[in-house]
Amino acid sequence: MTATGTLDPVAAARTVPSITQFAHRVRRGWVTDDLSTAAYDRIMRRLGISIGIAGVIVGCLELPEIAEQGRYAPAWWTVLSVLLAFGWYPVVSVVAALAGPRAIRFASGCAAVSFLVALALVPFALTLDSVDAGTLWLYRVTALAVTAAVLAFPTRVTVAYLLVMAMGASLASVYTVSSLTLHNVGENFLRCAGLGALFVWCGVAATGAAARVDRESAIASRRAAAQAAALARDRERSRFAALIHDAVLSTLLEASRTGTESAVLQRQAERTIEQLDECHGEQRDPDLLDARSAVLFLRMAVQEINPSVRFATRTWPGFDDLRMPVHSASTIAAALSEALRNSLRHASVPGREVRRSVTATVSAGSIRIVFADDGAGFDLAAVSADRLGISMSILGRMRQLAGGSAFVESQQGEGTTVTLVWGGDGSR
Repeated sequence: MTATGTLDPVAAARTVPSITQFAHRVRRGWVTDDLSTAAYDRIMRRLGISIGIAGVIVGCLELPEIAEQGRYAPAWWTVLSVLLAFGWYPVVSVVAALAGPRAIRFASGCAAVSFLVALALVPFALTLDSVDAGTLWLYRVTALAVTAAVLAFPTRVTVAYLLVMAMGASLASVYTVSSLTLHNVGENFLRCAGLGALFVWCGVAATGAAARVDRESAIASRRAAAQAAALARDRERSRFAALIHDAVLSTLLEASRTGTESAVLQRQAERTIEQLDECHGEQRDPDLLDARSAVLFLRMAVQEINPSVRFATRTWPGFDDLRMPVHSASTIAAALSEALRNSLRHASVPGREVRRSVTATVSAGSIRIVFADDGAGFDLAAVSADRLGISMSILGRMRQLAGGSAFVESQQGEGTTVTLVWGGDGSR
């Protein structure tokens, strides 16, 4: 992204660090183009980064106990079990920062399965009642593996994984720790399963909420598109009805009253025929919005979020020629809504009211939407790679729209301007 926030990839390659370029190249290979899952993708990315970092921290904290219990086991088991239990978490963190949900699920699944392999190796390396400790160190990091399983598997598979993992960790402690009784076995299992269930519930709730947000956004978008199409059809029917009443019926009525040839009546009849031919020749598609319908559609999208935002319209000669597909209008409305939501969340300035406005400029076959605020602003170069509000929900949407483009301009303390452009000829 350039200093002005344009979509020019050549300019972006000159200004961003090389590591960011590498991240973009990797991400393009993993991230899906389905923008209807933006919230789910965002929560997966953040959870993946958090779990990866947590795995590294927990591994470092457990090193003293691992070294202590390693005295009772072969060195190969200690090294291998540490790699299996913690080795995937740095990978999960990096993958979550650079790639998309598919890669995150794959890396998290590898981390979860590797932990089960580490538990399965316990009987091959340790002898019965050989560890002088309260529990085996693997038992204490089970919650970490369960959290990775939440990102990797469906809920039913995750619950099954939790039960298998809790039983395996409890049996491993029974096998290796000498002071455990049957009561301790049940207590260890319940403690492990209970703690793991808490992490499962939190993870499922977070991903489920994100998925619901995506579903509601898609439903709202489809509903708005249907309303806009219905409005366009109603306007077309009204126009045709007005033509029938004002031209056809009035001409027939005048002809019935006039008993002789009339030059005025002849011109009126010719004009009526011309209007009917024009109406028949246009063959308007009800799924195409004219200039007024497109502007109304975008205005409704803004007012649904914040009715106080000023929405102005400018027209250039030939604006009536605009014919915008409902899908294109929905995409622009979604990008505009995201820009407004970002402003409401991040542009507040203590001590004064932030002014926000939208200006729609319609010309022959194209429309230009400019959203501007005079809020806090931000440094585009400092936006982290996992922040998808600008890169995917605004710029990505418009980049994937035929004939669409977008620009973001912002500086600290000088507000933000987001420009969305669409031209029906496909030019950018």
